[in-house]
Amino acid sequence: MKKWIFGLGMGLCLLTACGGGANKEEAKGDSQTATEAAKAADKQEGKNDGFSGKITFTYRDNGTAKEKMGLYRWVTAAYETWEHKDEVELDIAPITASEGDYFTKIALQLADPSTCPDLVCEDTFQLPNDAAAGYLTDLTSYLKEYDEWDQYYESMQNITSVEGVCYGVPYCTDTRGLFYNRGVLEKAGVIQSGEDWNPKSWDDILSACQKIKDSNPDVIPFWCNSGKATGEATSMQTYEMLLYGTGEKLLDEDGKWIVESQGIKDSLEFIQNIYKKGYGPSLDLVLTGQGGLNAEREYLPSGKLGILLDGLWITAPWKEEGAAPWKNYDKECGLAAMPTNKGQAPGTVTLSGGWALSLPENGDNKDATFDFVKHMMSEKNYLDLVLFEGDICTRKDIAEKEEYKAQPFFEFGTKLLDTAGYRPQNDLYSSVSTGIQEMVESVVTGTSIDDAISQYASNTASIVGDDNVVKK
Repeated sequence: MKKWIFGLGMGLCLLTACGGGANKEEAKGDSQTATEAAKAADKQEGKNDGFSGKITFTYRDNGTAKEKMGLYRWVTAAYETWEHKDEVELDIAPITASEGDYFTKIALQLADPSTCPDLVCEDTFQLPNDAAAGYLTDLTSYLKEYDEWDQYYESMQNITSVEGVCYGVPYCTDTRGLFYNRGVLEKAGVIQSGEDWNPKSWDDILSACQKIKDSNPDVIPFWCNSGKATGEATSMQTYEMLLYGTGEKLLDEDGKWIVESQGIKDSLEFIQNIYKKGYGPSLDLVLTGQGGLNAEREYLPSGKLGILLDGLWITAPWKEEGAAPWKNYDKECGLAAMPTNKGQAPGTVTLSGGWALSLPENGDNKDATFDFVKHMMSEKNYLDLVLFEGDICTRKDIAEKEEYKAQPFFEFGTKLLDTAGYRPQNDLYSSVSTGIQEMVESVVTGTSIDDAISQYASNTASIVGDDNVVKK
């Protein structure tokens, strides 16, 4: 029986057991003949649908021990119950990198047939860019034969599609909000014991930060991803959560990129206030690739942080079997919806995204790979993943499972999807997003808002063209 192989990082040479070179060459012809005959016999008997070879699976490893990594646990468990594991080898080849570096490294792998994996985890914001580059396989023909495709939320089908063509099977989505340490907010007088915090505007958030600072100067009042090192987390979880809360979006109704507006100024002013007023962490803590992980796994659980703007998935490490267990997180932590800037309708805002399983165009074992994807996404395998990872599921049938609904914060977090916004399905978004991160970091480190916006406008115009930007 074939086994899976675990590779440590991009480009690691994987060793397989084999005989001496001379004997291997001498036996090659006879071995190939015997193997082909066996495969033909198996196919005739309907044993393996002709599947053979190897599936290389690549995803981002954030440095968590593999037994604590949801994707690793998921793929290995699914492989052990896959009916074709005796015919198809699984090569697990993660890329250990920050989020931003992962996108760069995976693009290099996808472009080169000699390094291209057979199955890759694609962030849905990056998917349009990789599809436009010709890196991903059109799944139309596969989905026609996938009986369970209609169980996926339509919004999730759309977010993995570009101009009506699907390039990925979505396996997680998310919502974002304000996680808070109840003990910190109670001590500061923001809430009373047993109460939930429900800020109605950005002023309410800033007021809570001031109370936390006054009550305990050793506690960080507020944390949000704020620099280039945290990549898309800075763009989406911070800047766009604020921008969408002003009623604006990245593109106008004509599809042009908005590079100067009151909403942009208001969003950057909120971020500037966090740091100017001493509500945020020191820059050496936040402007690193591990900043977000440290906030969710160390500072918030230990009471060193009051409020964290982040996504629902951060609850996964807090579980007993997670990477950073927080014994009573369901009682000691709270989750509030992010309010719009002045409390205007719809009152709250969240952004949703997610990840998908995609078949690279340069992959060489697509039929077997898609069959494996279907098995990974089957009810038991997939439910185990979302329960461990703390992700909002992409399938309607899984959302009705009692085990799923019983998770702390998930009923509330799933309801936030009702008013969720999404990043533009535009192949230039990932490039523009880099400019967003630079703009945010420049404000955090002291650049004036006007100068930061001017640089963002210039950078965006150079990417999308002068005719495709607008100022309001």
